[in-house]
Amino acid sequence: MNITQESAFRTCSVTGLRVHLPAQKLIITNAVAAVVFLLIGGILALLIALTRWEVVQLLPADLYYRFLSVHGTVMLVFWIVFFEVAGLYFGGTVLLNARLLRPGLGWFAFVLMLAGAVMSTLVTFAGGADIMFTAYVPLKAHPLFYLGVILFAVGALLAVGLFLATVIVAKKEKRYTGSVPLVTYGLIAAAIIAVFTLVSGAIVFVPAFLWSLGIISSFDPGAYRVLFWAFGHPAQQINLSAMVAVWYALATLTTGAKPVNEKLSRFAFLLYILFINLGSVHHLMVDPALSQANRIFNTSYFFYLAVLGSLIHAYSIPAGVEVAQRAKGYAKGLFQWLVKAPWKEPGFAALAVSFVIFGFIGGTSGVIQGMQVNMIAHNTLRIPGHFHATVVGGTTLAFMGLAYYLIPLMTRRQLVGKAWASAQPYIYGVGVTMLSLGMLWSGILGVPRRTYDIAASSAGVAAPAYAGSDVTLAIMGVGAVIAVIGGAIFVGIAVLTLLTGKKMK
Repeated sequence: MNITQESAFRTCSVTGLRVHLPAQKLIITNAVAAVVFLLIGGILALLIALTRWEVVQLLPADLYYRFLSVHGTVMLVFWIVFFEVAGLYFGGTVLLNARLLRPGLGWFAFVLMLAGAVMSTLVTFAGGADIMFTAYVPLKAHPLFYLGVILFAVGALLAVGLFLATVIVAKKEKRYTGSVPLVTYGLIAAAIIAVFTLVSGAIVFVPAFLWSLGIISSFDPGAYRVLFWAFGHPAQQINLSAMVAVWYALATLTTGAKPVNEKLSRFAFLLYILFINLGSVHHLMVDPALSQANRIFNTSYFFYLAVLGSLIHAYSIPAGVEVAQRAKGYAKGLFQWLVKAPWKEPGFAALAVSFVIFGFIGGTSGVIQGMQVNMIAHNTLRIPGHFHATVVGGTTLAFMGLAYYLIPLMTRRQLVGKAWASAQPYIYGVGVTMLSLGMLWSGILGVPRRTYDIAASSAGVAAPAYAGSDVTLAIMGVGAVIAVIGGAIFVGIAVLTLLTGKKMK
């Protein structure tokens, strides 16, 4: 059957959206893979947090570093990129009334990504890559670890290319008129950032793979660090652009909101493309491989332009919601529009909680720690506190919110446990807030990151240096437990919907 025929599409009876059936299968498959890796990463998160909580210290040291290595890669790369690929296919087909250009290429990309993710994860679990997320040379992992990351990156790059080609062909086939929708535009920005990121990952991990095989005798640690951070931090900037696109989608789905000034919102995404990756230099603030002028200029002036993009979105999204709510009659006083917002709707709850955690904890700490302050904060728990607020509290929760609509739309099954779905963002949000603040506060007290315990890193450090950390680490530990419960609720709802949800027409 020719995929351009109308029989290759179906129309959703609830939303009226037309869904390309080959794309639907790929969206579901990538989303399922994402949820599986989220489950693995969430279990490890609980074990790791209960180990860093000094009173509990659940794991022995060797398992702590091993599980931390798996957790970092599974959560920062595999879970999020699989879901982002599902989102790209959705934004490039369903939102544009278009066909997926080459479904076969999409399946090939998925096989590469899955094979790479499983390979790297199993090798690390087996003890072949206790090197943590950064995998800094001269730490050496088993060759299959590097090969797995390379395969995953190549697969993801193919998926991104397929999305971009699909958008271009949709325009040529006049599947939509005018500019692409803002949500798709934000996903295009994420895809452009992804191309740079994934190519950079190949540039750094291919030599590391050859080095691990003994084909090349050495790999300069300084070169590795600079090359790695062209991949490591930009990987999170893909998440940022995709998350903001999802925020706009959730605002529209739940309140009918539209951007107050769409051109300005598009300009903000352009600022991300041009400047957001330059903030990666904050990982190299004292690295001799870069000049002082390079470090200061990128982590100050250019970094501020990326922050400007985030500030535009930070005002645009709430303003759009306010205008939509007031148009519905909720116009009394300053805040009736907010009080009458659909707080029991899972998507709006996820949007609001994600927005607050990312903006007030993750974003604020990122701006502070992304500059020269990073020189004194980088090796403390302040940094994990920041990126848990952005990636876990911001991106992951936003993606969960979208999944509550994406799964029923793609599977034609009613969401199971709507009441639990309404409560889940708040439970998860409370947990992540406690987790992130506990880490940030512990880091301010001087508690180091990545170490098995404080005692192992306190030689020569006066006891008062970590005074009060017993309380702050307890806040972190309790927050982790609550967050994992919230994550488990989401996974349970997703699985039950896929398996037992009532079929819709």
